[in-house]
Amino acid sequence: MELSTLWFLLIAVLWTGYLVLEGFDFGVGMLLPVLGRKDKDRRVMINTIGPVWDGNEVWLLTAGGATFAAFPEWYATMFSGFYLALLLILLALIMRVVAFEWRGKINTDQWRAWADRGIIAGSYVPALLWGVAFANLVRGVELDADHQYVGGFFALLNPFALLGGATTLLIFLTHGAVFLALKTSGDIREKAGALAARLSVVTLVVAGAWAVWAQLAYSVAWTWVAVVVAAGALVALVLTTRARREGWAFVASAVAIVAAVVLIFGSMYPDVMPAIDPANSLTVDNASSTDYTLTVMTWVAVILTPVVLLYQGWTYWVFRKRISADHIPEHTGLTFATVTAKAGAGTGHGGTSPDGSTRA
Repeated sequence: MELSTLWFLLIAVLWTGYLVLEGFDFGVGMLLPVLGRKDKDRRVMINTIGPVWDGNEVWLLTAGGATFAAFPEWYATMFSGFYLALLLILLALIMRVVAFEWRGKINTDQWRAWADRGIIAGSYVPALLWGVAFANLVRGVELDADHQYVGGFFALLNPFALLGGATTLLIFLTHGAVFLALKTSGDIREKAGALAARLSVVTLVVAGAWAVWAQLAYSVAWTWVAVVVAAGALVALVLTTRARREGWAFVASAVAIVAAVVLIFGSMYPDVMPAIDPANSLTVDNASSTDYTLTVMTWVAVILTPVVLLYQGWTYWVFRKRISADHIPEHTGLTFATVTAKAGAGTGHGGTSPDGSTRA
């Protein structure tokens, strides 16, 4: 196997890890207003992913870095052509990070409400736009003879791509609900399990429609295997969520995501960025780096990848137990009054109380 093909497969594996792991993170964030009616319930939900969400994002960074190093022309064309969509994803992810990290810093309902809005929006936007982006890669985009994207932002919002966005959104919602049912106990577990059972049916219909469309219009014969596996996993997801078998349901939703990635990358190959005019497509050959670069990357991956996998696996093992509202302590964050008082003391000037009056 040529190194360029090997790295195409490795990038697909990196995206698989990202979408499976970050997928339930997005799902939990999107479900905050649905299952987290009380602040303690929301804190339980956030704490289920608290130890792992930032580690899950490393898969995205690694996938992006690997694409930049192994296929620089693919990286350049995709990031320039999809600039606005990727910028929206980046801004949403930044907002989500800030909301996670700062939510507990100030002990007021208003502060937490704004942080929750950041988590919710920062989960919905990537969950939708990643599906739109990958669907466009399957369908093909408008590239000229110099491999530059010339279609514009709204050309990406075609019906096939929008259905792809709805597919990833629903898969991540269901994946997140199943994860919450697996990781919590008490009332949240029951509500998450019931919601997962309902969402799984909708996900089966929408994802099934997109997969069949992708297979019939844009894929090759062997990727029917991925479609069949995805269909079987989604049917199993419906059955296991109804039976409240959270562990098997999580496996089923993860397998469905893996099969979707196989369908996407299998449909693209040997292109890395298919064009509407096949003559202008970027392929694993004309978009790849030199053999020397790919060889160095391969040795680095062989040495470091097992270390990363062992560390992340250990993290999940340490934080494997269920949590409930009983495990959530009272808030310890500062109030705005305390912050302004300390600021005033630090500068030698009087602070301002929340009602606008000054005090020494």
